[in-house]
Amino acid sequence: MTLVRGIHHMTVCVSGAQEDIDFQTQVFGQRMIKQTVLFDGRYAHYHLYYANANAEPGSVYTTFPYQRVQGRPGSGQIQSTAYAVPRDSLKFWQEHLNHHKVKNGGILARFGQKFIRFNHPSGIQLEVLEDGADKRTAWSTGEVTSDVATRGFHGPVLSVREIAETERFFVDALGFRKTGVEGPYHRFEVGAGGAARTVTLLHEPDRPAGSWTFGAGTAHHLALDLENDEKLAEQKALYDELGYTDCSEIKDRMYFHSVYCRCPGGILVECAATVPQGFAVDEPEDQLGRSLLLPPWFEARRPEILKMLEPIRVPESNFRSGTEKSSTSQSVSPSPSPSAGAQPGGSGASRRTSAVFIGGDKPSAD
Repeated sequence: MTLVRGIHHMTVCVSGAQEDIDFQTQVFGQRMIKQTVLFDGRYAHYHLYYANANAEPGSVYTTFPYQRVQGRPGSGQIQSTAYAVPRDSLKFWQEHLNHHKVKNGGILARFGQKFIRFNHPSGIQLEVLEDGADKRTAWSTGEVTSDVATRGFHGPVLSVREIAETERFFVDALGFRKTGVEGPYHRFEVGAGGAARTVTLLHEPDRPAGSWTFGAGTAHHLALDLENDEKLAEQKALYDELGYTDCSEIKDRMYFHSVYCRCPGGILVECAATVPQGFAVDEPEDQLGRSLLLPPWFEARRPEILKMLEPIRVPESNFRSGTEKSSTSQSVSPSPSPSAGAQPGGSGASRRTSAVFIGGDKPSAD
């Protein structure tokens, strides 16, 4: 029996922070639910979170604005992330994308489902894919109304040079089952399958490998949803049992705990278990995404960190009506200490406990 329940989140590296916010919230119609920073490394980078109306796992798309380094797209990476949209909504999406001059490939089909693939301003690829069975609650905006808006992920498309070993990893280590092959596409599903439970491998044997580091214009990792820390420990033990020993310890990511393992095809796969309070662990649910939140162990360095970050503003339309006026990320709003549910405790989750930032997200001088 698999420990994996479906997709938890997707994480990519974009370019400018404000460019990303404007595209995600105003063009793509996503809800910003969290402003924080990258927990690792020596440079201060935003970590921005977007999701559907209920901020559910399986809809959470997180971005690292990373102008400092340019990534190299290629095999061994997430090629695109498909979002589920209602049937008969692609006409809207094609007209909407064209209106905003967003490069797209028109209406295509894969495994009998129509989709449109298009580019984020940084070059990251996204898709809207019709799935009438997905009943999750969409976030709507003035331009992207609930009858056409995204429900959350359908699933990622992963570019690999060889299929066999990556298939073995997803089947034996993660509990997926193979449910279809169509040309170079190999589909895998977990649980009931369908939206947020599907991963597609794209066989590209001649494509050079892409970069594995943080870098603008490349996706960084796929995260799968596990129930709790005990299941994470079981998953880590299963990796060890099968010989996938290139996996991390359990890490505390404030809103979830995680284990990372790079699969044989090169894609970094995270298994994540949401803490009991979820994204409301450090701010009220109706205030999600309104201001920059730092983990308690970085809070003493807030003024220094803010000076390293690009000033940003989230459109007021992103927030639920009736809440207080939006503030910019430069406002100083202390983060409360996390509750017991977010502490490593008996799980053995590790965390970086000191800020050692030496610079911010400035483009490299090449």
